[in-house]
Amino acid sequence: MSGDAPGRPVLVVGAGPVGLSAALALRAHGLPVALLEADPEERERPGSRALFVHRETLRLLDGMRPGLGAEITAYGRTWHTRRTLYRGREVYARTFPPPSAPGLPPFTSLRQVDTERFLRTACEAAGVEFAWGVRVTGVRVAPTEVVLTGEDGRVWTGTHAVAADGARSAVRGELGIPMEGTRADGFHVVVDVADLPGAELPLERVFHYEHPGVGGRSVMRVPFAGGFQVDLQCRDDDAQEAYGTEEAVREWLPAVVGDGYAERILWVSTYRFLRKVAASFSDPHRRVLLVGEAAHLFPPFGARGMNSGIADAAAAARAIADGTAEAVAGFAEVRRAAALFNSAAAGSALDHLRPHRRIVRVKQGAAAALAPVLPWCGSWLEHAPYGPRNGSPAVAGRKY
Repeated sequence: MSGDAPGRPVLVVGAGPVGLSAALALRAHGLPVALLEADPEERERPGSRALFVHRETLRLLDGMRPGLGAEITAYGRTWHTRRTLYRGREVYARTFPPPSAPGLPPFTSLRQVDTERFLRTACEAAGVEFAWGVRVTGVRVAPTEVVLTGEDGRVWTGTHAVAADGARSAVRGELGIPMEGTRADGFHVVVDVADLPGAELPLERVFHYEHPGVGGRSVMRVPFAGGFQVDLQCRDDDAQEAYGTEEAVREWLPAVVGDGYAERILWVSTYRFLRKVAASFSDPHRRVLLVGEAAHLFPPFGARGMNSGIADAAAAARAIADGTAEAVAGFAEVRRAAALFNSAAAGSALDHLRPHRRIVRVKQGAAAALAPVLPWCGSWLEHAPYGPRNGSPAVAGRKY
């Protein structure tokens, strides 16, 4: 790879948070970047996607563009109180003191559209070349280059390509790399809701097992800048139209957050529980690198989706900047190991949140009953929905 022609860009496909992060990281290494996005420049991005940007990710972003982590943190929301309830009764509550020293917080919470806005501004300032309305339909990989062809016949040539084009990745499909894993039954509904001015809900994250107001379904409320997100875990036999449409949400939302929010709904989405990882994170020539949802799909527990995708992006940029096939092979091996760990971690959380074994429900009920006298039971109920708090051994002490 040391013979790469100078001046040819690295091609990044997809302008979501992972693709934008990859482009920014490549520019931080001094490499020219062309970012190709299928949507038009003035696209409307959906809500109800990733919220949490964890400290580990904020540090990565700071490494790409000094001060970016602090900018995102200043806009986002960081709460210090976590509460867990079971069938209407509180079983866990803890308020953490604000950090005593300046620096990045453990996390910040903001809608994905806002995270993308910060990243896009940083990319523009860093000199990333954007090409909008480019739907990639052809990929040709040679030992020294990658050639991408758009639906309209335009052609781009680069030293490498970073595929950040999502779950239905056209680049991955053209390479013939399969996704391996499972799809669980059922779905969950995610709703973004704007705050009521002057009557904002407490700044706390609340998880409620078997909420009596929604027929015993579990529900979580998470604040973000300007509002909050509600996640309703539906049952395997629930009809999507009964819970996952905006009309349906207007019916059940007051039982979760109180009256007045039916007209404050920003976005409603439903998601299936996919746990899939690409068979390889690179092509045989080590010229194309898969990142984010082009490489792995997880249920949204433990905030492992976007955070692990940005870790992919940073690692991909380091490998490309290294300029050797061995570095790209190392990226593919380490990031796939991390993805397999994250998939298993999300699976553990899914088994807890959507138990199909009676013994799991019995344990949850017993822990809730004992929580007033055995606080560790409440702590278990608090932490179990998010899976393990550590990361893969392959990522050397990091979580994602």
